[in-house]
Amino acid sequence: MPSEDSSVIRRLSTLAPLIVVLAVLVCGEVLACPTCKDAVNTSDPDGLNVARGYFYSILLMLAMPFTLVASFGAYVWRETRRQKAGSAHADDQSRIEA
Repeated sequence: MPSEDSSVIRRLSTLAPLIVVLAVLVCGEVLACPTCKDAVNTSDPDGLNVARGYFYSILLMLAMPFTLVASFGAYVWRETRRQKAGSAHADDQSRIEA
């Protein structure tokens, strides 16, 4: 018999995409904070470059945690693999000597 927690999680997992779609449809366009929105004039080429700079800086900030976790995971995987290969080589050497 499923627990009450799993039924709540199942309901939330089915409602979450619906809530996101409704929020996008209702809100239409998402605006920046008032200071940034007023400071950046996208009709001016310099303002367009500033907006592009904001865009790329946000992408960098969003990608950084994933990059760090992936890099650390690859390092651990590689060292584990290297250690297993070293122990297998040591076992082979001990069998040869015996």
